[in-house]
Amino acid sequence: MKINHASTSQTGARESNQDETGARVGEHSACFLVCDGVAGTAGGEQAARIARDVLLTHADDRPFTACDSKAWVEDAEEAIRLAQRKNLNFERMSTTLAALFIDRDRQLAWWAHAGDSRVYHFRRGFIHSVTRDHSLAQQLKDAGVDNTGINSNLLYNALGAEGTQPVSYSEVMPLEDGDVFLVCTDGFWCNLQPGEMEQALRMVSSPQEWLALMHKAINRSEKKDNLSAVAVWVGSPQDTTLLQSMADSARFLPSRD
Repeated sequence: MKINHASTSQTGARESNQDETGARVGEHSACFLVCDGVAGTAGGEQAARIARDVLLTHADDRPFTACDSKAWVEDAEEAIRLAQRKNLNFERMSTTLAALFIDRDRQLAWWAHAGDSRVYHFRRGFIHSVTRDHSLAQQLKDAGVDNTGINSNLLYNALGAEGTQPVSYSEVMPLEDGDVFLVCTDGFWCNLQPGEMEQALRMVSSPQEWLALMHKAINRSEKKDNLSAVAVWVGSPQDTTLLQSMADSARFLPSRD
């Protein structure tokens, strides 16, 4: 199974970049992630770095299961809490997490997330699924309540935070040739509409080009948070996306009867 990936992390208008990205691709397995240190408490960048390092250290090139990855996430949180106890200046540091795991031997994928960093799954050029934020804004939306004006950064879950809820995990799913994943922090996705992501995907031939094109759209917005993302292409997305676009176009061609 061919896997191509690219990553980006930019400071934006912030004084520092508290985001971390990571990727490890081996013969049997792969792991891709982003972590975003939670603002408002000291040490967010350290919490993000700890989580990234623990997960990538565990995800060496050997077969692993969803249960293994869950244990690794728990190890990452425990490492953050240990660092909190060692340095009281950072006793409240925490980080979001979005992590994609791939079993290359069995062609399976699953993901984990905490906070408002997201995993998008694209299939045949369109968004197939996306994680649901652990935020007050998402809770209000799910309840059918208008969340206009609600600070989207009000989170109820993050690694290392007080009273956090369990990390969310997806089902293990079979991969298809042409599957695409975008693993990103809120500074990246909040400045893009889903349609913009899909349109950009149909216009490029590599994950590097895809990230660059989405950055152009982000740069037109006023908000400039730290913005980080990892793009992961499985097989040949450009071919499957083109075939899907041709099929969609054919449905709208005038009949020649």
